[in-house]
Amino acid sequence: MGHIFYIMGKSSSGKDTVFKKLLQDPSLALETLVMYTTRPIRSNEKDGVEYHFVSAKEMEALEAEGRVIEKRTYATMHGDWNYFTVDDGAVDPAKHDYIMIGTLQSYVKIRDYYGKDRVLPMMIETDDGDRLQRALNRERRQQNPKYSEMCRRFLADEEDFSPDKKAAAGVDKEFRNDDLRNCLTEMKQFIKSIQTGDSQGR
Repeated sequence: MGHIFYIMGKSSSGKDTVFKKLLQDPSLALETLVMYTTRPIRSNEKDGVEYHFVSAKEMEALEAEGRVIEKRTYATMHGDWNYFTVDDGAVDPAKHDYIMIGTLQSYVKIRDYYGKDRVLPMMIETDDGDRLQRALNRERRQQNPKYSEMCRRFLADEEDFSPDKKAAAGVDKEFRNDDLRNCLTEMKQFIKSIQTGDSQGR
């Protein structure tokens, strides 16, 4: 049985970097389940890699077809940004192992859609000071920095990833990303333990 390893964490916790490193490891043989968004693409992103970047009209068409599994809308300083997962025929969890990134709320809906036994949460934790510095450094590199949105998201994460909400979602597998190499080693060990059927890895 295939699995979906679901990475989540607060903004600038390093989940994008971790995601790419795990996806590039041939020993894990992971495929990607790419989410969709209506937010503007960043200068260091590629369509179809981090996200499928679509317009609001394209999103509405997918919803009308009943293909949207879950969707979140954020009222940002620059208008509404939507993040959503689509059953676009690219995923077959019965045959392959996948890795994806999302929020706590989206994890619950993906878990309910594909099944609790298939979808495994992997929460990344990072020092708040380090996260804030990373976010600032990243925003400074953008052609049009959005500092107000950066601050809004940073504060919203405290509520979105509260201990109570994590417990309610059944997320108890956490990985510290204070040191990227150690974090990746622990995450790879966890993934391989699931792939080989080691019940102690659950």
